[in-house]
Amino acid sequence: MQQERLIPLVDQGLGNSAYLLDTGDGRALAVDAPRDLRALRAAAGRRGLTVAWAADTHLHADFLSGAVQLAATDGAQILASVAGMRAFDHRGLADGDEVDLGGLTLRALATPGHTDEHLSFLLLDGPAPVGVFTGGSLIVGSAARTDLLGDDRTAELTRAQYASVHRLATLPDATHVWPTHGAGSFCSAPPGAARTSTIGAERAGNPLLAAPDVDAFVAQLVGSLGSYPAYFRWLAEVNRRGPAVVDTTPALPHLSEGEVRRLLADGAVIVDVRPVADVAAGHIPGAIAIPLRTQFATWLGWLVSPEVPVVIVRNHDQNPADILWPALNIGFERLAGELAGGMPAWAGEVITTRLVRPNQVDAPVLDIRQAAEYGGGHLPGAVHVELGQLPGAGDPVPTGPAVVMCGHGERAMTAATVLERTGRRDLAVLTGGPDDWAAATGRRLQEGS
Repeated sequence: MQQERLIPLVDQGLGNSAYLLDTGDGRALAVDAPRDLRALRAAAGRRGLTVAWAADTHLHADFLSGAVQLAATDGAQILASVAGMRAFDHRGLADGDEVDLGGLTLRALATPGHTDEHLSFLLLDGPAPVGVFTGGSLIVGSAARTDLLGDDRTAELTRAQYASVHRLATLPDATHVWPTHGAGSFCSAPPGAARTSTIGAERAGNPLLAAPDVDAFVAQLVGSLGSYPAYFRWLAEVNRRGPAVVDTTPALPHLSEGEVRRLLADGAVIVDVRPVADVAAGHIPGAIAIPLRTQFATWLGWLVSPEVPVVIVRNHDQNPADILWPALNIGFERLAGELAGGMPAWAGEVITTRLVRPNQVDAPVLDIRQAAEYGGGHLPGAVHVELGQLPGAGDPVPTGPAVVMCGHGERAMTAATVLERTGRRDLAVLTGGPDDWAAATGRRLQEGS
């Protein structure tokens, strides 16, 4: 099989890859396709392909599967683990089961660990292995996290992950490794790692495969796990039941200021997706700023409940589809609409937030990055509380004036608006990160926690 028949589809925001395999006869296999099928449909359209099979390696916790949508709209057959107890029509596969792809063969390999029912899919051209879709089992330079089913299951699942990655490592060296989770995800992928690999490369360079025994593997993998978004706790069950089919083009209804105020009075939340500078210049009291970029869905799902109606504030040049589809991708169905006319149409009170440059830090620093980022280098004396912990932080947030910082400024603005919802009006946001501060001041960063 020629490698160019496989099309990786990378979601940079979630750090995941889906795959579209051209089987050579006008049909295609989709693996771990998300509910947001825009990229997959564009790739299939360019090649004139019909998606005949939609395979899911596991019950995803970080995005909704597009398999049900592909079955409904394209007639695709869904392939998934029989142990997943999915509540919709699919072909349930167990270890060793094979699917004829019209000249190619897909063989299911039971690889539990990331989830109980996890399958990897080995692609065969005749008897020869070509590649393996490893989902959340063996990933480039690591293995996916094993703590999503609760602390009481983590050790058990990590031991299962040890057996699974070592099973995969027995495949021939030239076998391609096509994981779902990759750099940028919250599933323990090393930062900056390549998206794909080979069994030989992983056997030679994956630190987890070098662990001398299962206990060392458990300690190494579990010790690398950081926090993860709140929505991971419920999305797998939505995938088990089957996401609702999207049968109309998503849209953001226009809402007048009065309608927005009524929604707010009934418990809605405003999500302001404008750039940092625009939010700083003036935003609606109570709004949570989540600047629109590739990581938008992650922070929406981390900081906002999917049960709460959401009102969007955007600039006219920001595409509503780039808000709606990422939200739908993580199960956020209750986007009530957008403020018609954007911020210029808001006649009520606004809040401004001071921006400071790296050489202007004039107050204690609140660093809201992930723990690994903070440990890699932070401003001396900075207080650390992760952004995802701010609404109900276990660690106390300092009172009094503070400069909130992250890596560039977007997450810091989100944090500032989250804290402003509690009444704070003494916060500034750093436009830059620790490296910018070090370069501007000539001072060294502090490492460790």
